Amino acid sequence: MVHFPEEPLYQDVLRLVRLEGDIADLELEGEVPPEIDGAFYRVHPDPQFAPLYPHDQFFNGDGMVSMFRIRDGRVGFRQRYAQTDKWKLERAAGKALFGAYRNPLTDDESVRGQIRGTANTNVLVHAGRLLAMKEDSPCLLMDPVSLATDGYTDFDGTLDLPTFAAHPKIDPDSGNFCGFGYATKGLLTPDASYFEIDPQGRAVRRIDFAVPHYTMLHDFGITRDYAVFHVVPYVSSHEQLERGEPHFKYDPALPFYLGVFRRDGDGSDIRWFVSDKSFCGCHVMNAFNEGTRVHLDLPVSENNSLPFFPDVHGAPFDPVAARTVMTRLTVDMNANSDALSEIRPLGTMVGEFPRIDDRFAGKPYRHGWMLCYAFDKPYNGPAGPFAAVLSTLTHLDVGTGEERSWWAGPDCGIQEPCFIPRGPEAAEGDGWLVALVDNHITNYSDLCLFDALDIARGPIARAKLPIRLRQGLHGNWTDGSLLAA
Repeated sequence: MVHFPEEPLYQDVLRLVRLEGDIADLELEGEVPPEIDGAFYRVHPDPQFAPLYPHDQFFNGDGMVSMFRIRDGRVGFRQRYAQTDKWKLERAAGKALFGAYRNPLTDDESVRGQIRGTANTNVLVHAGRLLAMKEDSPCLLMDPVSLATDGYTDFDGTLDLPTFAAHPKIDPDSGNFCGFGYATKGLLTPDASYFEIDPQGRAVRRIDFAVPHYTMLHDFGITRDYAVFHVVPYVSSHEQLERGEPHFKYDPALPFYLGVFRRDGDGSDIRWFVSDKSFCGCHVMNAFNEGTRVHLDLPVSENNSLPFFPDVHGAPFDPVAARTVMTRLTVDMNANSDALSEIRPLGTMVGEFPRIDDRFAGKPYRHGWMLCYAFDKPYNGPAGPFAAVLSTLTHLDVGTGEERSWWAGPDCGIQEPCFIPRGPEAAEGDGWLVALVDNHITNYSDLCLFDALDIARGPIARAKLPIRLRQGLHGNWTDGSLLAA
């Protein structure tokens, strides 16, 4: 019998799903615009077996991929496990064999040296395949229609890397998949590689470089000319792993670095810009350059924003200093100084999971969306392991700083949104936003559609699931023209 630990990671709003299945036509409230044709893919951690170690990280569950197929005013649902090597080995054994989050020292002897990836962080269709990604392992390929797993790939022998991006960017001009891997020469090493994969699925560029110290290099930005990497004060060590401590800890004594190099070069021009004080940032909204001036936009906090990664010096988590506000960081590749040229807030709302109209990735843009905390609103659900509940969807006009929001109500949280363009030639932001809204009281999830430029009016349609999906991480939209069925 399966018994999961009686701890917040597996209870209440984080109760496991562990369910694969299909629903051809979800119950609808409101009307889905008939011109929408495509699929929204997202993924969440959902361990199939009880863990070897209690009190582990939320991020250590097997990847469960959900597809919402939208066409002809209807919404279909399909959900499958990403059948990684780890998933297959444990399924055959009937129990967990791999240990704590990103700590191979805790694995069962029978699987030592095997790929530990869970493919649970992001999913995106490129070159006709669904890429299921986790940053500490290679890329897993799945069928974008059936969600059947094909297995790990080296892209026809063109990209031999042990780790792969969890936050790729698609260059809207070339169609190239732009990504990176870190710790590419072994566990905890500072080595990294930037790469681009063309629309046919072959790597056409690779630039190797090193970061100032090993860290959680979770996301990055591209501009027309540059790749931009932010290095935050998360650290690790073999001693941490040997002691069975969390893989990452936060060291506020370390500075914030911003690394920039040309995408068409060999990495020899890389410059590391350093802030005069430490701060934290995780997910990138967008980046762009104006000549040699390079801008990176992301939510920034004064201190550690992730409560499950403790302070390296033992300081308690500070929920106020952890509040993230959308901020623009600017550097100049021609500057004589290695200091950041400018740090400027773009808004006031506290939140995370920023998204844009992806057709403007790497370009000057106006519209962004993110999930925000409603500190001044009531919440009726159970307390969870996270700092607060993301229950507000916000549209940010980057040009004016205007913020417009929709609150999901006292019973609900919202998962990461995704933009759907009205058409390939539509103006920036002209389209819809899709996001899961989870009711923490009834334990159901609705897939909600919003007018992207008028989210304050609330959902124009809800596709109602008969279950609640576990908190997801990331996902993406694929146009129906790229799907075979």
